[in-house]
Amino acid sequence: MTRKNKDASFFDQFYDLINKKAKRIDSSKLIDLAKLIRGVKLNSGKVIIIGNGGSAAIASHVSIDLTKAVNIRSVNFNEASLLTCFSNDYGYENWVERALDFYADNNDIVILISSSGQSQNIINGAKKALAMKLPLITLSGFSENNPLNGLGDINFWLDSKTYNIVESVHQMWLLSVVDFLIDED
Repeated sequence: MTRKNKDASFFDQFYDLINKKAKRIDSSKLIDLAKLIRGVKLNSGKVIIIGNGGSAAIASHVSIDLTKAVNIRSVNFNEASLLTCFSNDYGYENWVERALDFYADNNDIVILISSSGQSQNIINGAKKALAMKLPLITLSGFSENNPLNGLGDINFWLDSKTYNIVESVHQMWLLSVVDFLIDED
């Protein structure tokens, strides 16, 4: 096999795997998420989306698209000053919980993204959202028995231990909901 064919084969396999993983979603869960998000707009609430690293980038992208393209208020917490302040004052494992204390309102929903489902700050944020009785959506991967999977009202789990696969599919699922909402208008 030539180098060019080997390179092309890698990408063909990579995209086939992402497509296969993404299609394993129960579309009724995506519809339920869309209904929750639509309800936020009707109740003058907002969507709060939080993640770490690549998941934070997904949170930013989805939050901006919900706000701009769907006209639903959405926020994410990727401001360096806020993250470093809350992490310094409350501990990194508690910054999400404290952000929800300061920014979440009764009519909001919370979407938490953690590829591994093991991020303590995200797990603590999930517990806080539950204590505040806010609808909670989780996205995780790696082990199905991770601590985040199962905490939400709607839980999305991807059977993969590869960060780029998990993050790519999480983004696809969330952005498909955005496009679904756009298409409804």
